[in-house]
Amino acid sequence: MTRTGGRVTAASAATLLLLCALVGLGGPAHAAAYRYWSFWDRGANGSGWVYATQGPSTARPSDGDVQGFRFAVSEDSDDAAEPRGAARFDAICSGTAARDGQKRIALVLDFGTAVDAPTGETPPPARTACARVPSDATTADALAAVAKPLRYDTNALLCSIAGYPRKGCGEAIADDGPDASDTSGASDDSAASDNARTSDEKGPSVGLFVGVGAVAVLGAAAVWQARRRRRA
Repeated sequence: MTRTGGRVTAASAATLLLLCALVGLGGPAHAAAYRYWSFWDRGANGSGWVYATQGPSTARPSDGDVQGFRFAVSEDSDDAAEPRGAARFDAICSGTAARDGQKRIALVLDFGTAVDAPTGETPPPARTACARVPSDATTADALAAVAKPLRYDTNALLCSIAGYPRKGCGEAIADDGPDASDTSGASDDSAASDNARTSDEKGPSVGLFVGVGAVAVLGAAAVWQARRRRRA
């Protein structure tokens, strides 16, 4: 009887451990996302956008370079949305003549979508600009030449280009809404977020119920085994 009782106790312990694990995994955690201006370099020969490895205040592009900025909500550089639209230096800077001691930087400014926008703000249309600046100028200098007013925080983080957005700077938001890089232009942030909230916020997940059911089956099997051994 002692041996049988020990088996029942072990089975019950295993059942409780499995239940705890399943309950712990039942509610998925939401990763933090941030609303900010990301900074991009155009790859060699216009091959595509590459997330910049320096900030605009330290990067020193060369004459003929193309750089881009995109306002969006993302978790990190791997998740960041690229600037949209054409990005060819010869097209953006075709009307800006070269000068000695200066360089021309083609800039693509993508203000994002309505889904990306802070509450109460509307993103301006995307645009391009050709900045002609001194040869030792940084990207921030080029940006200041063609897209004022700029706004920075106390840590020199770029918060606003051409006055957009009016407030906020890299704030964290709950990443439970629609895809931040969505280009559909949805205009109602609150409605979109409400639609995106499914059972993971309004109640236990389906996976949790399935897990609890599996635990119940294991528990019933353990009790049946114990009773069978007692009768034996």
